[in-house]
Amino acid sequence: MGNIYDYYAATDDRQALALFEADSADDPFGTLGLKGADPYLLLGTVEAHLTEVSEEQVEADPRFCELLNDPESEGPWLVSLTDGLRDALAAATPGRLLEAATAWTCTEDGDGQDPGLLADFLERLSELARDAGPRQRLYCGMSL
Repeated sequence: MGNIYDYYAATDDRQALALFEADSADDPFGTLGLKGADPYLLLGTVEAHLTEVSEEQVEADPRFCELLNDPESEGPWLVSLTDGLRDALAAATPGRLLEAATAWTCTEDGDGQDPGLLADFLERLSELARDAGPRQRLYCGMSL
């Protein structure tokens, strides 16, 4: 069984964490769940490609996969995603998302992956980013 990654939009970190920890049967986030899409391994490359900055610059952003709940927890975990990623995804065309997906499949982490499947995921994530707009931020909940 693999890890499960759920992508969310919320007003701020406090609201995201409160809703995440409430573990409600309702879905207050508008979840885009996808098993196996690790934000740390995937989204740094995608954001770098879409924003034309280095992966090092992306990863230096304090919001890049910042753990928001107890680091001693055995899970689940909630991490923040950058506003730069949100904005780049919201503005990206399907062709640009396919380019970013293809760029990731050329990395060690993405070797052998299907860029079409990843582009489909990125298109759904870009819809979430467009819906979030500048009033909300993006998050990823991770569980084993």
